[in-house]
Amino acid sequence: MNEIGTSIWSTAVLLFFLMDPLGNIPVLLSVLKGIPAKRQRFIIIRELLIALGILLSFLFGGQNILNFLHLQQESVTIAGGIILLIIGLRLIFPGKDGVMGKQPGGEPLIVPIAIPMIAGPSVLAMLMLLTQNGTGQMSNWLFAVLLAWGLSAIILLAAPFLFKILRERGLHAIERLMGMILVMMAVQMLIDGIKVLFLN
Repeated sequence: MNEIGTSIWSTAVLLFFLMDPLGNIPVLLSVLKGIPAKRQRFIIIRELLIALGILLSFLFGGQNILNFLHLQQESVTIAGGIILLIIGLRLIFPGKDGVMGKQPGGEPLIVPIAIPMIAGPSVLAMLMLLTQNGTGQMSNWLFAVLLAWGLSAIILLAAPFLFKILRERGLHAIERLMGMILVMMAVQMLIDGIKVLFLN
């Protein structure tokens, strides 16, 4: 019983770190900048629910999806690295339409909040790895996903309030810093994905 509990909590912590809600706050604030506060909360809740649906889909059928599409897990890592690289560069060199460009209706849908900020490639790859290595512990992995998602949801829902503390200058400074970090993470993801392909 204790081993199961430890496994659930350690997996939840790992998934929480991969979701990186604290690191995603500056990006989230930048994407939602200019949208009324009440609408921001609705958008965040909607994107969280969409992300949860994607996480559960990959938990229960991610490996089957990749097999059907004849895709390797390394392709998920490389694709995620490319996406992070683009977002990182846009944070460092923002355009007049914001980080993610002009959004239909003035607000984001699925991209970039649900994917890749919450349900990112590293999280999806980890879910597929978990189900591949421990199919008999699906209920444990489900609980771990819900724990990690719940903690991330609490942090992201509180993100708009941080705008009052950060102000415009603070937000821009954090955007540049996060852009640099995301670019480095993207390069590392690309290196890891390409390295695995060449080693195999």
